[in-house]
Amino acid sequence: MHLSDVIPTRFRINGHHQHVLTRWHVGNRQLAQAVSMAVVAVVMIPIVYLVIGAVSAGGEGVDYLFRARTLRIVGNSISLMAAATLAATLIAVPFAWLTSRSDLPWRRTWLVLGLAAMVIPSYLTAVTYTEAFGPKGLLQSLLEPLGVDRLPGIKGFAGATLTLTVVTFPYIVLPVRAALLHCDRSLEEAGQSLGLNRWAVFRQVILPQLRPALSAGMLMTALYCLSDFGAVAVMHFNAFTRAIFIQTESYRMDKASVLALLLVGMTLVLLLLHSRMQLRGRHYRVGTGASRHLEAAPLGKWKIPALIFCASVIFVGVVVPLLVLFKWLAGHTLTNPIQVPLTLLIQNTVGVSAVAALIVTIAAFPLALLAARGAKGFSRWMVNFAYAGNVLPGIVIALALVMFATQNLLSIYQTLPLLIMGYAIRYLPFSIGATESAFAQINPRFEEAARSLGLSPWATLARITLPLARGGILAGLALVFLNVMKELPTTLILRPIGFRTFATRIWSAYDEAFLSSVALPGLALILVSAFTLAIILQREETVH
Repeated sequence: MHLSDVIPTRFRINGHHQHVLTRWHVGNRQLAQAVSMAVVAVVMIPIVYLVIGAVSAGGEGVDYLFRARTLRIVGNSISLMAAATLAATLIAVPFAWLTSRSDLPWRRTWLVLGLAAMVIPSYLTAVTYTEAFGPKGLLQSLLEPLGVDRLPGIKGFAGATLTLTVVTFPYIVLPVRAALLHCDRSLEEAGQSLGLNRWAVFRQVILPQLRPALSAGMLMTALYCLSDFGAVAVMHFNAFTRAIFIQTESYRMDKASVLALLLVGMTLVLLLLHSRMQLRGRHYRVGTGASRHLEAAPLGKWKIPALIFCASVIFVGVVVPLLVLFKWLAGHTLTNPIQVPLTLLIQNTVGVSAVAALIVTIAAFPLALLAARGAKGFSRWMVNFAYAGNVLPGIVIALALVMFATQNLLSIYQTLPLLIMGYAIRYLPFSIGATESAFAQINPRFEEAARSLGLSPWATLARITLPLARGGILAGLALVFLNVMKELPTTLILRPIGFRTFATRIWSAYDEAFLSSVALPGLALILVSAFTLAIILQREETVH
């Protein structure tokens, strides 16, 4: 299983699953549909209340939408998304090829270290970059003997782009590397036999086969850039999420709703473009024979440049943040008046993440069953609606749930159930994608054989389906757990008063300018996240 199999890199708008189990008990389908309807109803709450909030703004909301400031926010967000996505792609494609198809030394080690960049939250990376590359930072101190007294400020567009590029390029590496591992060697040999050199083979033979994976990875990166709050907030770049958070802090829910709906509209445009790109061309093997074994391509004189490239990526993405955190840890003093015990942070972070991951996994189960069994009509639309969490950034979900709670259920406002509901809506698609992928790899004849031996539908599910799908389900659970731990805007807005996690402690320490207090929770968060990623990666395949 590849990690890309458990990340929802395909968004079900017009497509359908190819794998359909031939027999499924009607009672099971009806029960799954009933539970799925309840789950989808919860998922749709943010969209409904965003529309209500935007409508309540009336003409003032329309005027605000077309103000020069709002248009600048749109331009800033699009520019940031385009720049970070392009930069991440230029890094990810060669990195994926080097760690999958070349004879690069220690390529497995390079891969794991490169993917480690995704376990460091964007807000933590941004905070460490301001210390490392900003005026009077670590880089400036190294250049001071050369006469460099002060480096230009990193905050703004450049800092936000650098941060998002570093934390998102693994999202492109994963699907592209998986596609490279499944390319048919015979097609490349055919290109070589026609006189194409290695670069021409890559451009004309391999790259077209990578289009679906590359499109999916770029889509995930673009969505991440649009929805990210931490990097743009730390770097003081006025993009959508920062503007929405400022309006929320000012209790201007009407203007925040207008901005949020505009952000949702932009993400829908991205999803539509992605869907159309996926429908173009044919990307599967034409022949019926077995695919040829993939052999590592010799790098020759390019081996040293390749090693320098991989080392540079990992140095900027992983080593620099860790160096800054260890520097702060070594110089840590008790100057912060608000000291939070590390044990309490671990208890709160791990506890709420585990509960949220378990609830999300249970909620995703009936939807994944419907999707894996070729759901049509109403069932297919329910599965599609469940993926709304991919469209809604965390800050948008949090804003909508605040409106929902304050207007209908004030008793749950700023409580753990509302916080977990926000997590569940945001990360439900991750669990659905992982569980459906696991179900899709089960031969339907196994279940048919169990039924023919007299097992009931529930017994078949418990004794055949679940054990076979266990790896994918657990990988999805771990992926949700990993993302919940790092989630910042949803936690900041929906958490109970006094409830602190790694993410909120890092943010408050940064906001209060006690940077030394960032080190301990930051390193703890990275350590737990890395352990979770290792669980997900344990069955990742590679070329021998």
